[in-house]
Amino acid sequence: MSLKEHLYELRYRLGLAMLVIAVGAIFGFIWFQVRLGPIPSLGDILTGPYCQPDLEPYRADITKDGRCALLQTEPFEIFLVQLQVGTAAGAVLLSPLWLYQIWAFITPGLYQKERKFARVFVGAGALLFVAGAVLAYLVVPEGLKVLLGFGSGNWTTALTGSKYINFVITMLFIFGVSFLIPLVVVMLNRAGVLSYERLSQWRRGLMMGLFVFAAVATPGTDPISMVVLAIALVLLFEMAIQIARVHDKRKAKLRAADGWDALDDDEAAPFHYVASDAEGNDPGEKAVAPEQPKRVNYDDAT
Repeated sequence: MSLKEHLYELRYRLGLAMLVIAVGAIFGFIWFQVRLGPIPSLGDILTGPYCQPDLEPYRADITKDGRCALLQTEPFEIFLVQLQVGTAAGAVLLSPLWLYQIWAFITPGLYQKERKFARVFVGAGALLFVAGAVLAYLVVPEGLKVLLGFGSGNWTTALTGSKYINFVITMLFIFGVSFLIPLVVVMLNRAGVLSYERLSQWRRGLMMGLFVFAAVATPGTDPISMVVLAIALVLLFEMAIQIARVHDKRKAKLRAADGWDALDDDEAAPFHYVASDAEGNDPGEKAVAPEQPKRVNYDDAT
């Protein structure tokens, strides 16, 4: 493909991705106030930690019937919150569709081995992010209990919708992103940047750095969320170190089997090159012409 055709393809893929995100935003906006069968509404899910019975002594009764509700202090505040949360939820739920558009644009330039590693790391990253978000959702009620408990004898709490939702979303995002740090360590080890020996030497300092990171990153400043995030990161980081140990041990065995460690400095390495194409196929196999990309039917003014 020429540069012009690449730009056409990029515009086409980005257009489809934006369309998918727009559809997800509409779905999330409706889901915010509507139950989907046994699945509660998105608003009930987000307000669940704040409306737990354990926090009832700290909440102000701002409704006549005693229901748990957030406070709206600005016009259209709840509309903007619903739009923001619905867009984020829809983008997350439909992420496989719009991420596929990005993948479809990038993957023709990758080798088969690179595609395999990309799938593994993207899949592991998605699982780790979801695990971190779930842990944050479970920690939020305990953190609120500590934060709202200060001065409970002289103060009562009526949280505004925008600030509370921003707090919960920030917690989910920070926990999810933080869970990706050990995955980055594994990637750097696979790339040969960080070895197990170096990680083992830095273990104590890195563990201390994780506790400092947890104390700075958590928006609630409560000790429970800090400690939970730090302990989870330490456990994941230790798993990453052990994965690096297994990888380096296996890599050392391969080097010893190939005789690399026994070579002199001026002796050539015994590389055994086997030519292959971008798909990893053997050159002796019959070549198959790749399918030509379909030209999108639109003019330059679109």
